[in-house]
Amino acid sequence: MRKADGTTWKRRRLADRDGVLGPLFLLPSVMYIVLLVAVPFFLALWFSVTDVTTASPPRHFVGLDNFRAAWDDPVFQQSLRNTLIMTAVTMAIVVVLAHPLSLLLAANIRGKRLLRFFVLLPWTTPVALAAIAWLWLLDNLFSPIDWILRHLHLLEENGHMNWLGRPDLARGSVIAVEVWRIVPLAAVIMMAGLTAVPTEINDAAAVDGARFWRRLWEITLPLTLPVIAVAVLFGSILVFTDMAVVYVLTPGGGTANSTQVLTTWAFYKGINGGDLGQGAAIALFLFPLLLAAAIAILLSVRRMEVT
Repeated sequence: MRKADGTTWKRRRLADRDGVLGPLFLLPSVMYIVLLVAVPFFLALWFSVTDVTTASPPRHFVGLDNFRAAWDDPVFQQSLRNTLIMTAVTMAIVVVLAHPLSLLLAANIRGKRLLRFFVLLPWTTPVALAAIAWLWLLDNLFSPIDWILRHLHLLEENGHMNWLGRPDLARGSVIAVEVWRIVPLAAVIMMAGLTAVPTEINDAAAVDGARFWRRLWEITLPLTLPVIAVAVLFGSILVFTDMAVVYVLTPGGGTANSTQVLTTWAFYKGINGGDLGQGAAIALFLFPLLLAAAIAILLSVRRMEVT
């Protein structure tokens, strides 16, 4: 009996020790990050400085030759421009649409739970499945969007927009799908920031005669700017590193590589082309760009919180 009591006491003492339980609970997350993030990252670093291909293991150290070859490639330069421009345009539209939507989600209205459910559907839908659905919506011959435009007399009879065939429309279509995906996430993040704003501030401003728009520009927006910046950070990372939308909607990068981005070009070069070294080098160009963007946004958030 004493032995049993002593064992129970030791177990309770172990369960009360934060120095043991903390690392124990963090261990699965650390293993996940190491196995699925750190190992592929360092493997990509090694591949990028070797002559590895899909048919042969690394044989020679080539230094920065893969990076130079990638940088001198016109398709890579176009992919880099497309990635930066499409990400910037997408996030600008996301901020414009997500903030009013977050105000609606945070409002105390009837049916808000059902509204939140429908708003979150685009985010919860698997990316590949959603892209396939949009591929049908933007089809050259059977697009429902074209059918609606024809019935609204905005498109001539039997006319087709060729959404994914023309370079400008293809880029716009990819941006539209990315906006459709990211707006729900950004709206929910911003809604969390809105709920953290003390209601007494808005009530006092309303008593003083401040109308909705004045309260929005002088109270709500300044207090939620750090949260908006965080939403922009997460959204930018998701758009910047996404491959599924471009790969499904415009296989091969679209007409004249009009929608080619760094992720798809790294895949085509490294996997389809068999040059794993150059594919890894192209993919690694994402890292400094994302790191710089993340640091800039986080520093701006810190300044906002200090002020």
